[in-house]
Amino acid sequence: MKAHFGAFASRFASRFASRFGSLAGLVILGALLAVLSPDFLTLSNLMNVLNQVSLNGLVAVGMTFVILTGGIDLSVGSILAFSGVLLAALLKRGTPGFLAILAALALGTFFGLANGAAVARFKLQPFIVTMAFMTIFRGATFVFTQGRPITGLGDVGLFASLGRGDIVGIPWSGILLLASLGAAVFVLSRTVYGKSVYAVGGNAEAARLSGLAVRTTQASVYAISGFFAALAGVVLASRLDSAQPLAGQGYELDAIAAVVLGGTSLSGGRGFMIGTLVGALIIGVLNNGLNLLEVSSFYQQIVKGSVILLAVLADRMK
Repeated sequence: MKAHFGAFASRFASRFASRFGSLAGLVILGALLAVLSPDFLTLSNLMNVLNQVSLNGLVAVGMTFVILTGGIDLSVGSILAFSGVLLAALLKRGTPGFLAILAALALGTFFGLANGAAVARFKLQPFIVTMAFMTIFRGATFVFTQGRPITGLGDVGLFASLGRGDIVGIPWSGILLLASLGAAVFVLSRTVYGKSVYAVGGNAEAARLSGLAVRTTQASVYAISGFFAALAGVVLASRLDSAQPLAGQGYELDAIAAVVLGGTSLSGGRGFMIGTLVGALIIGVLNNGLNLLEVSSFYQQIVKGSVILLAVLADRMK
């Protein structure tokens, strides 16, 4: 009897940690910061956290698709930068904002598809492929801009709203993140394509023998990742009213950290999109709290790295 109870308790604890461990961590972190800093729970600060989390959250939504298939995408920061400078260049030439945004999103999707084609068609390691494309895309960004930022984009309707506007105090970027998250949750949980993503990540060979288009699925998730990286680039350019060729550096690491903190396995096949939002919020709340507590930026890097390491160790233990 005791043995059965112990086994049941062990399974329950494992499932609880998998599903709600990251959420419990976010609640504990928020409660601790609320005690340490009276400014943390103010409405203006919470909206600021949502605004700051939106960029990493958008990139992490696309990264989740990739990691669920057992891949990884290190090129998202470079895609973000190139998409942003393309958008800025088109706006400076008088292109309507809506068309400029579409062009930037199309470019990001195409770059992501290039990653996916190399991984799926030639069966190359995603880490090596995306690291190579990270360098190529960053270099192309510098060639395109001659290493100079593009500034003075102006208040161009939809473009300006994405990074600087709000509805009843809620930033547009946060609303965009939540809408993207909702669409991603629907795709992964309610569509055949979503089931294919999980199946490919769980066992690609078994998925192939079951008749699933494994290569197509593998290529498509990188296209999705490129799209969301480009969307984050559009939001960042709007927020700064400029596009920087160095934008997006380190974003790939924050996105991967958000996905892993949210409970998605680096080996693929297991995870859920809501967890990615929780992971992004953990990183955003941690950064915000350390700033409120006036912790040196040098120490902040150590703390963030330690949190990521603990998340990877937890994933390995699961």
